[in-house]
Amino acid sequence: MFNKRLESFKYAFQGIADLLRTQANARIHLAAAGAVFIAGLLLGLSATEWAVVALCMVMVFAAEALNTAIEYLTDLVSPEYHQLAGKAKDAAAAGVLFTAIGAAVAGLFIFVPKLLEVFFN
Repeated sequence: MFNKRLESFKYAFQGIADLLRTQANARIHLAAAGAVFIAGLLLGLSATEWAVVALCMVMVFAAEALNTAIEYLTDLVSPEYHQLAGKAKDAAAAGVLFTAIGAAVAGLFIFVPKLLEVFFN
């Protein structure tokens, strides 16, 4: 049983590697997460702020992974163009967009006051 659990982690890490290797948007999200991490270190985020930032980052990556899984599965079951296949892909992409916008709004609430303090104090 323990070996099966370890094997499941191996598959998950393979999924992460595939996501970053094949999906340009995942690499953009990774770069943005790195920039946010550095900004958080420089601006001295509180533990609660770090928790919100970390949750937002994880949610965006999870949404991107689910979007990619839906795209792969849609391409498998509908290799030729089908209107519903396109709608499924569009809806999955919308999920990523909603998550990214939510993360950006949360980031504004956390970072704007800290940046204003730095620039106006």
